[in-house]
Amino acid sequence: MQFIIVGIGGQGILFASRVLGHVALSKGLHVNGSEVHGMSQRGGSVISHFKIGSYASPLVRAKEADILLAFEQGEGLRNFHFLKKGGTALVNTDRPEAFSDPDLVAFLRAREVRLYPVEGTRLLREKMGGRFLFLNALILGALAASGASGFEAVDLKKAVAELAPARFREENLKAFELGFEALPERS
Repeated sequence: MQFIIVGIGGQGILFASRVLGHVALSKGLHVNGSEVHGMSQRGGSVISHFKIGSYASPLVRAKEADILLAFEQGEGLRNFHFLKKGGTALVNTDRPEAFSDPDLVAFLRAREVRLYPVEGTRLLREKMGGRFLFLNALILGALAASGASGFEAVDLKKAVAELAPARFREENLKAFELGFEALPERS
């Protein structure tokens, strides 16, 4: 399983990678990943390559990622090229109309991409008073609901609880649940 996790600095991309790695390692699976690349300390573009299984290289090539997790819509749009045919994208969406673009629709259809737009920013604003720090847990909850990672929701949620700092544990779990409930259809 190959993941591309994208966003902007400060959105918790490293935490999401740690959660996925924690679950994989607890199941005896091999984990391989790269450092987070980008201007993470300045709110710039950040990308993390993460693999579960016996891969030699930590970097994911274009058209080979099984899953794209995008914590920021623009970064998601810029990184769809990493998805393989039949891949899955979970994208924090603040402008859903962007996904109606005919060229994007044609690209996603040709690649048979399963797209899950998640209005994470809106949900955090409305349900958690704008505590955007927890966007990563919300997207992980949506990933759990999608079934795309092959991990059980209970395992992902347990990893979030174990890895979150104690003072933020309850908020992370609440955000995880918001993300899980955000998907209208679950596989």
